[in-house]
Amino acid sequence: MKKFFKTKQKIKSVVQNEFLPRIYDKAKKSPVDPKKVIFADAHSNGLTDNMIPVARALKKRGYNVKVMCRDIGRMKSVDAMSFMRQFMIEYATSGMIFVSSYFLPVSSCEKRTETKVIQLWHSGGLLKKMGYDTTDDIPEYYKGDVTKNYDLVTVSAPVCEEVWESALKLKPGTAKSTGIARVDTLMDKRWQERCREKFFNEHNEALGKKVVLYAPSFSGNAADPKCAALRSGQDRVLYELGDDWYTVFAPHPLMRTGKDSINSTELLPVADLLITDYSSIVFDYAVYRKPFVLYCPDIESFRAERGFYKDPETFPCRLITDPQELKECILSGDYDIDPEAYEAFWKEYMGSCDGHAAERIVDAAIAL
Repeated sequence: MKKFFKTKQKIKSVVQNEFLPRIYDKAKKSPVDPKKVIFADAHSNGLTDNMIPVARALKKRGYNVKVMCRDIGRMKSVDAMSFMRQFMIEYATSGMIFVSSYFLPVSSCEKRTETKVIQLWHSGGLLKKMGYDTTDDIPEYYKGDVTKNYDLVTVSAPVCEEVWESALKLKPGTAKSTGIARVDTLMDKRWQERCREKFFNEHNEALGKKVVLYAPSFSGNAADPKCAALRSGQDRVLYELGDDWYTVFAPHPLMRTGKDSINSTELLPVADLLITDYSSIVFDYAVYRKPFVLYCPDIESFRAERGFYKDPETFPCRLITDPQELKECILSGDYDIDPEAYEAFWKEYMGSCDGHAAERIVDAAIAL
């Protein structure tokens, strides 16, 4: 898999550094339309959770929003190349581009100064290392600048700004603690109720039970993701909790198989308890001040191989490495978090999220 990953990265490098810039240079003969906005993503077939509130806010202000989001990993090579080619043509005449993860086409050229690129990213808080701080994200042999052309990166709290600028090799002032747009939705009471109604309509057997959401992340690189608990079967205890509990499994998107389209975000208002490891979902879930447990059987190897910005052992929750201890923790109810510690945790990592991030992001983008 490592050889495959390396080959794939080399192909990406050729596409980014040679093919796409030529398309852009030809297309930029036309003028930039300041009201034209593109939302682009290579991992989804529609607007991401972070994009939806921002797109809505832009439309209200009279901007022409174009969605260019495709799951390239599930496309034929010829179709993927066609998609990226069309993006470059649109990119050359757009006033703003919004992305929510690495999107190589946006960083493949010397963009026009009239065009602004805003990276919404897909996570808040600080936990595992990312970007140029780990070769699991960006290998040393990759030729190209993955984060080139970024004018604004939105983060969830002031403590994140300097870390993100360093990890993504951005100039000071690029990362701004506007808050995370997705959290606007998480705080919406009507949306929360719709999520609960949808869940219990689809899972009648969960009525009257406590819902535990198991949402593990992965280790290693994106081409060969692994999860220690899943690989060893140590997650099985979460399905042995008795009749009082209902377990929902929502792995990281890269760990999903088949046509599984589960939206873990919609499960957050439903869950009574979250079990995760190194996933940023913990920061989203903190909106509700409900308890969470970190189940990290491989924490020592993860710390040595990838590392953390903030050690999860400092978080105000139980951190467990043994499956039987996890089961006992849940059944005994020994997972509550001190309210004052919880508020301090929220303020430090998500303090700029107040339900109005999308409007601030749009304001910041227009002011660039």
